[in-house]
Amino acid sequence: MFRILLTRRWVILTLVFFAIIPAMFLLGRWQYHRYEQTNRQNTATSAAMQAPPVAMDVISHPGGTVPAAETYRSVTATGHYDPSYEFVIRQRTDASGDTVGYYVVTPLVTDAGDVVLVNRGWIASNADATSYPTVPPAPSGELTVTGRLRPDETFRREQRGLPDRMFMRINSSEQAARLKQPVVAGYLELVSTNPTPPGADEAEHVPGPNVTSTGDAAVVGKGVHLPYAIQWWLFAALIPAGWIVMLRRDLREAREKQAADEAAAAAGPAPDAPAEEPGPTPGSDKATVPAAESDPAQR
Repeated sequence: MFRILLTRRWVILTLVFFAIIPAMFLLGRWQYHRYEQTNRQNTATSAAMQAPPVAMDVISHPGGTVPAAETYRSVTATGHYDPSYEFVIRQRTDASGDTVGYYVVTPLVTDAGDVVLVNRGWIASNADATSYPTVPPAPSGELTVTGRLRPDETFRREQRGLPDRMFMRINSSEQAARLKQPVVAGYLELVSTNPTPPGADEAEHVPGPNVTSTGDAAVVGKGVHLPYAIQWWLFAALIPAGWIVMLRRDLREAREKQAADEAAAAAGPAPDAPAEEPGPTPGSDKATVPAAESDPAQR
């Protein structure tokens, strides 16, 4: 056994196999931590969604940040829309996730003079993606909007050369610089409007997170991270088992070869084959004739 383990092949295999084990263990641990993190996020999201609505300026204010624990909290804002500064967000999908279009974002000027960015929902793209799309008109007059509080988007970078009033993300700081007005941090993802506008004047509302479905992006960890963690740990546990199986196979083959060699050595060398008498020379036409028969003097 030790002779096999010391061969070049087995030294390399052993080093490779047992170097992979800690890597797989750490990958499983990372996936499990992601699972725990996602569960904490889901718990906070569920609690925020179940909390009673509050005025948006109670939680957020211009120049601030949206607290992580208040993300998806139901908030309200009262004022009037300013459609002259309305803009759209490119490369967003509808509720099914199949069709790419735009989010329509309309500034709402509150009674206090601050601006709240309201994501009124999704609309389809025009045939020409470089022109401003046809947008449902924003309701006029004093109104109260209710929706989910979302933090500023930072995961996308703005692109140069975009058409006027087209952006890649909803960010209150960037819009404050454009509007030259104080903009409340984060934005409101619209759920309802009071008074209710005509259906034709509304975009497709953005669906909220489903904290009970493993297929939703907000809870993907429940359906993915934990199985991945278990998978990595199973792989780490199977490596020693595979190493033992391969070792036993090689030992069996080595024993069989050794037994065959010992049997061949015990039998001794093979006996020599008997010598054969030389025959007639190939190509000769005459047969060998005894001398007594061929000498006429002896007859």
